[in-house]
Order: sequence, then structure tokens, then C-alpha cells
Amino acid sequence: MGDRPLIVVLGPTGSGKSEVALRIAARFNGEIVNSDSVQVYRGFDVGSAKLPEAERRGIPHHLIDIFDPREVCTAGDYARLAREAVADITGRGRLPIVAGGTGFYVRALLEGLFPGPLRDDDLRGELARREGRKRGFLWRALRKFDPAAAARIHINDRNKLTRALEVFLILRRPMTELFAVGRDRLEGYRPLKIALDPPREILHELLNERSTRMLGGELIPEVQGLLRAGVPRTAKPFESIGYRQALAIEEGRMTFDEGLEEMRRDTRRYAKRQMTWWRREADLQWVSGFGKDEGAMRSVMNTVAEYLSSFG
Repeated sequence: MGDRPLIVVLGPTGSGKSEVALRIAARFNGEIVNSDSVQVYRGFDVGSAKLPEAERRGIPHHLIDIFDPREVCTAGDYARLAREAVADITGRGRLPIVAGGTGFYVRALLEGLFPGPLRDDDLRGELARREGRKRGFLWRALRKFDPAAAARIHINDRNKLTRALEVFLILRRPMTELFAVGRDRLEGYRPLKIALDPPREILHELLNERSTRMLGGELIPEVQGLLRAGVPRTAKPFESIGYRQALAIEEGRMTFDEGLEEMRRDTRRYAKRQMTWWRREADLQWVSGFGKDEGAMRSVMNTVAEYLSSFG
């Protein structure tokens, strides 16, 4: 069997990826596979901008609400489940459409992961304690052991710094060496990767407004409900933007205004990091504008139609 079609919709947070994915699915008989690392967790709805069931227009969505927040969904977990979902959709004669903003999840799905060690929670705890005692410890240690990885990872990205150090300390080999070892690429598909590129100033205004709506609306009550339901404050999705600030406000560590300002700032920075990530990716079809823009949507639809016609 030759290569089969797979659509991937990318872009910064707030750019309208969900709308694009819905429109593609409606026109080309598709189903959507989530690639947002917070939307995989049950109960984390408002801060992740999870599309409510009633707004999914009857189009099946996969890999949403599949993990209990007490669990951790790794990129490896996601890649395995997403490949199963994509194969299932294809097997039923429909078009798989991957949509979401977590670049590492998308890369794990398409390119596979390097053969690294499993998580070592004891080691991670010790690294976290050292970072807590002296901010910047993780980055400085990584710069010593794997300077190439340290050059690519932001000093504040604790998750990636911890993983890179974990790999080195367990295997005594830099992560950058392991990346060169054969990865398990997705076989049997020829993906079309579409990336939205909205005007930055307008995007930032919209993200500021969205942060205000979330934090001043249902986000804090949602966090309070999760805590009452027994979700621990250390749960992984509480580390994400919005939830981190809402939790700090709930615990009295921040005022509402401080939390809102930090949420706005971190969301803008996250959008910038996403765009930086996507611009490193090969073979992207860039589309100027937001997903709600009719001009951008026409461009997307024409690109997808032409792509699908190449499969005969």
C-alpha cells in the first residue's frame, strides 16, 4: 500500500487551529486528533481552551479527556495513542486531521522519539530540589554536560532541562547524541502540514483578551472544583499557563491582578516559542491570517484539495 493522506494543522495558541480543523473535517470527511498536551487531561477544560462537545459539530475528536490528571502523559504515550487513532481513522476510510499546539507531541507522532531511558522520579525530585535551592541550576548543569542541548533549551523550560539532564545522568551520553540514533518515524503516510501565521500585534491583543475572560470567568472556579475532587496541587496539568496562575491566586500566593499580568505575559511568550518551533520544521505550508479569516480558510481549503487530489 502506498502513502496515505494525513493533515496536520499547526500555529500559535489563539490562531484558530480548531476552526480550521473543523472546516477541513466537515468538507473532506475527516476526524480530528488532538495534539494539545493539556487537553488530554480530564477536567482541565477552560484554561486549555478545550472545545466543548456541543461545539464540535458532530465531528469525532480523539485524544481529548483520556488521562486522569493524577497521571502523566508523556510524548511517548501520546505518540503511541495518536498513531493508533490515525490508523483507526484511515482504516475506516476517513481523513485524519491532527490539530493542536504542542510541537513536541506532533514531532513525536511524525518523527518518533529517540530511544531514551524511562522517567526516574527520584532523580527528577533531586533535580527539582536543587533548582529550587538555586534558580538556574538545571541549565548550568546541562550546559556543562550537553552544551548543544543547553543552547537549544530556554533557561526557564524546566521540563525539557530536566529530561535532558535525566538522560545524561542515566546513560552518560548527551541527548544530542541519542537524537542521531534511528527514530521510529511514522510510516505509510505523506503528511500535509499547514501552519497559521496571524499578525503578531493582533494575536497578542486577542490573547490578552482571552486571558482576561478565562481568569475572570470560569478558570478559578474550575481549579477550585478540581482541588475539591482530590486532584493534587502537584498534578502535571497545573503547571500549564493559566492553571499555574489560577492555582497561585487560589492559594493566596498572587493577587488576581498579578496572576492576570503573568498569564498574559506567559501566553504571549508561549505563542512566540510556538512560532519559533514551527519555523524550524520542514515542509510547512504557511497561511497568513487567523483560522476565522475567510481568505485564510480559502487558501487552506485549496491547499488541502490539491494535496488530496495527488493521491488519485
